[in-house]
Amino acid sequence: MQTVPSAVPARLQRTRAALKHHQLAAVLVPSSDPHLSEYLPERWQARQWLSGFTGSVGTLLVTPDRALVFADSRYWVQAEAELAGSGVELVRIGAAASTGHVDWLAQNVAKGSSVAVDGDVLGLAAAQHLGRVLERAGIHLRTDLDLFGEVWPERPALPRAEVYEHRAPMAPESRAAKLKRVRDAMAQHGASHHFLSTVDDIAWLFNLRGADVSYNPVFLAHALVDADGAVLFVGEGKVPGPLCDQLAADGVRLAPYESAREALSRLPGDAVLLLDPRRITLGLCQAATVKRVEAINPSTLFKSRKSDAEAQHVRDAMAEDGAAMAEFYAWFEAALGRERITELTIDERITEARSRRRGFVGPSFGSIAGWRANGAMPHYRATPASHAVIEGKGLLLIDSGGQYLGGTTDITRVWALGDVSAAEKRDYTLVLKGTINLSRARFPRGTLSPMLDALARAPLWAEGLDYGHGTGHGVGYFLNVHEGPQSISKAIPEPHMAMEVGMITSVEPGLYRAGQWGVRIENLVLNVLAPPSEFGEFLEFETLTLCPIDTTCLERSLLRADEVEWLDRYHDTVRARLLPLVEGPARAWLLERTKHLGRP
Repeated sequence: MQTVPSAVPARLQRTRAALKHHQLAAVLVPSSDPHLSEYLPERWQARQWLSGFTGSVGTLLVTPDRALVFADSRYWVQAEAELAGSGVELVRIGAAASTGHVDWLAQNVAKGSSVAVDGDVLGLAAAQHLGRVLERAGIHLRTDLDLFGEVWPERPALPRAEVYEHRAPMAPESRAAKLKRVRDAMAQHGASHHFLSTVDDIAWLFNLRGADVSYNPVFLAHALVDADGAVLFVGEGKVPGPLCDQLAADGVRLAPYESAREALSRLPGDAVLLLDPRRITLGLCQAATVKRVEAINPSTLFKSRKSDAEAQHVRDAMAEDGAAMAEFYAWFEAALGRERITELTIDERITEARSRRRGFVGPSFGSIAGWRANGAMPHYRATPASHAVIEGKGLLLIDSGGQYLGGTTDITRVWALGDVSAAEKRDYTLVLKGTINLSRARFPRGTLSPMLDALARAPLWAEGLDYGHGTGHGVGYFLNVHEGPQSISKAIPEPHMAMEVGMITSVEPGLYRAGQWGVRIENLVLNVLAPPSEFGEFLEFETLTLCPIDTTCLERSLLRADEVEWLDRYHDTVRARLLPLVEGPARAWLLERTKHLGRP
């Protein structure tokens, strides 16, 4: 869905008319859907439709005389450009988890007024916080209105893509075994029933995949699990007949997607319902009147810890992905200066290279190719209307990923084209030092993941530098490219963020000079057991991503001997793993780009 900037004022006018009709002082438009997904089906992209801001995260507020988008530093440059002339203001916030919009409402909406937000797309935990703050301010919160059913006449319908099974050997654990694990966890919580809405949890639990959400192989559904069976609430006709029979054999019954709320309202009076307050919406939660137990979804913890078999499939997928990268970069360097290459060309060619690899299903997110200043926007996306031609000298940032039947990839590399400046080399090297520093970490098992964040930032902090995004996110297994519960970031640590064997996390420090260049070097790493210690179990990282790191952009004087050794060993691994999978120009490129640095 693309919002035409000139259409925003008229859409705002219609929305304000609805505010007046319902006697509302403001409407809050979060970036979410009934499943609290990161990537939204078009039906729930109301914030983008109404404001014109296309960033993946942000909150919109509309009042009778103002419209504001609250966005963190990853999107400031992008938001300024997209909101210009629309009548929508940008409010800069410090982090994606900031509740600045809540404070703004409390301070700017008159006491006794009403504020609306669609409870069907508002997370329970967020709703509880919003309700408390507004109540203290004397403001009434309405969650029973979906204004966009009134003001968005061309609103898209629900997606209809078919659901399919993720089969063995790529799905090593059976559906029945996963359901048993979840039921065992329910019993530990004293729960008779468990309700799930997050689509990646549901896809993992039932060994099913789909294509309802861009880049993520998931489908829209809710699920209700009890001691004897499970109900999957999914659109009619989306699950083929033979697959319905297989589900039934495992005690899984299908029900219409829209009947989930009614099913919750009909739970027996003695039921105890396990809910994750951060992974269910207020609207669905309100339907259940039985006793509740609030805790993280057991499946969120289980799916974050990849089994040995899954980890091996991921290694194989990483090799296929690395071979695709070698083919792409060999073409890119040969074509540079001979063909017209744009940021859009890069996206197309990377996807083409991946499509030739075994097990590839599709991209895991929209590729980011940022030339020069565009690389300074962490979530930049080239469009046909606005993109750069790759010519001259400078830094090119490429962040891309693939969905494979045996894993999900996410990789960022920065390449120096031509003679770049000493300042660019310095920034690049400091970021690489951060990547190396965290990649080499060893830490006690159970360490809370945010505690590791400073390891990547330390080389930058020493120079008075920093970046505005997290250092690492969890990665799914042929699922969402961003998953929890672990987060290597400045987030306040919580018990469920403990690092455990089998977790896959990104390592991606960065540095961004607005209007000049951006640097981010990203690998995915796997938590593995370190050698035994008398002080208990320790973990370390196995770097999974297989692609050379540009050594032509280094300021060698900033690298210690042990950092050079790490880079040389990494390139040894890349070369050994990828050589059997490439030939011709890709093989020659790989050999050249994995040469040892040696001593300065």
